[in-house]
Amino acid sequence: MRILITGGAGFIGSNFIRYMLDKHSNYELINLDALTYSGNLENLKDIENNPNYSFLKGNILDTELVRKVSEDVDYIINFAAETHVDRSITNPSIFVKSNVQGTQNLLEAGKENEIEKFVQISTDEVYGSLSAEDYFKETTPLSPNSPYSASKAGSDLMVRAYNETFDLPMNITRCSNNYGPYQFPEKLIPLMINNALNDKLLPIYGDGKNIRDWLHVYDHCTAIDLVLHKGKSGEIYNIGSNNEKMNIEIVKLILDYLNKDESLISFVKDRLGHDRQYAIDSGKIQDELGWKVKYKFEEGIKETIQWYLDNQKWLNNIVTEEYLTYNEI
Repeated sequence: MRILITGGAGFIGSNFIRYMLDKHSNYELINLDALTYSGNLENLKDIENNPNYSFLKGNILDTELVRKVSEDVDYIINFAAETHVDRSITNPSIFVKSNVQGTQNLLEAGKENEIEKFVQISTDEVYGSLSAEDYFKETTPLSPNSPYSASKAGSDLMVRAYNETFDLPMNITRCSNNYGPYQFPEKLIPLMINNALNDKLLPIYGDGKNIRDWLHVYDHCTAIDLVLHKGKSGEIYNIGSNNEKMNIEIVKLILDYLNKDESLISFVKDRLGHDRQYAIDSGKIQDELGWKVKYKFEEGIKETIQWYLDNQKWLNNIVTEEYLTYNEI
């Protein structure tokens, strides 16, 4: 089996590649990544010589490249996306191009090459902000509130359209907030760990009471693997772990683990269009595909913090942008 994985040098994509090579030793994985600011080949340094893995630097906006690399692949799994909400507020057009047009390029290539399935990796943010005491279901109407989430909703709809119009086999997965190793340190958990280690202020939007459902990246990878092999074509699967935590809770937990004082916490002006709460109903993937989480949050977050402590060179290379030198291939 040959699988084209786009955006595989990022946080979730690199974890997924490592997971798949470990579980499916006879699969051939092709990683297409443009190596923008959050793509980091150091994430895959330990497997770069694996005979079943190959890397190709390229952008999913390059139509001819996408068409060529999609030849003779059985599946396309699309992780490639601009993902940071603050960056989408500053420059929305980049998100529309990458997330919508780029996805359409992949879909067209998949259609032309008659692939077995297209798997779109999406986000619970397409649902918008959750009302009190409720959960996002696959049937929840899309109501994105940021340019980032709007572009992801647009790409999801494009995937659906290719299934309905051209009968392209597909699944869409929508996950909650991921955490774990190799996450780019502009995201909450690695940012707070890095700042705390360097005794810098920990900036928290608003009152810090925005709630997110935290999913360990390993559990996310197992879910994608199940959807790839067992997901019914045309279906959407929500992936979450029912670990709803306020941002301030996460930050205080990190400070406690690192024996740092809470005086480092600094509340800053809230982000524009900042969703108040997310929570995922994962009943469908559990009932239909038998998926279940491995990590309890209490153990997962401690393991994650320790990983960053044990890999401070990796973290420092990103902060100082030395990882960009490694990416120069």
